[in-house]
Amino acid sequence: MQIVVCLKQIPDLQQIRIKRDTREPVLEGLPFLLGDMDKNALEEAVRIVEQRGGKVTALALGSPKLRDTIKEALAMGADEALLLIDPAFADSDTMTTAKILAKAIEKREYDLILCGEGSTDNYSGQVPSRLAEILGLPQVTYVRQLEFTEGGLRATRDMEEALEIVEVSLPALVSVTSEISEPRLPSLIQILKAAKKPLQEWTSEDLALSAHEVGKEASSLEVISNLAPEQERKNITLEGEVDEVVEQLTDAFTREGVIAR
Repeated sequence: MQIVVCLKQIPDLQQIRIKRDTREPVLEGLPFLLGDMDKNALEEAVRIVEQRGGKVTALALGSPKLRDTIKEALAMGADEALLLIDPAFADSDTMTTAKILAKAIEKREYDLILCGEGSTDNYSGQVPSRLAEILGLPQVTYVRQLEFTEGGLRATRDMEEALEIVEVSLPALVSVTSEISEPRLPSLIQILKAAKKPLQEWTSEDLALSAHEVGKEASSLEVISNLAPEQERKNITLEGEVDEVVEQLTDAFTREGVIAR
């Protein structure tokens, strides 16, 4: 079983700070990590290979910092990593990202492609579907359980108010929800072994993609604003004994609709 897992490098959202004067997010110097549902997809791929044999390839598109970020995927059990790193890829939208990933996948043998249902930062959920369309593959979304059948897969889809079971032939692309697995925490030995696993880097030239086909120039998505919402502070000062202040605070919260009496 040859499985490709698509991973996304995202900044640590817990450490993002907002500039008070401009309301812009401060992204410089932030550590990067793998998206949560991407790790669910990776965990499922590793479990499949542990049971059925084969190889897991971690495929990721990002900045040079990806060389460090991808070590977590290798430590979790991916057998090899393929990194797509090129300044030309910067600011690619979902369509262009899918095109870049597809070009890389087409150069490899695979039976199954696993993706997270959405990225932890943008959560558009568009890349898996666009990727399946470009590759001409059947796709199953919102998958919380996978079983293998003769020549294919049986997937349980989470439709919120109901579960749907579908069967699909291989090769196929499957996007998973967080319920499918609990990502493992690599041991120290696994972390040390990760440094010795195969790792390749490809650029736009390796994928035969020209500069106008990728990045901001090819993007149809325009970011109008990423500013934090404005918050007006009322600067109300409460004075008096503790009981009086509590009563004043309760009244203020009631007037603002924060609590109901």
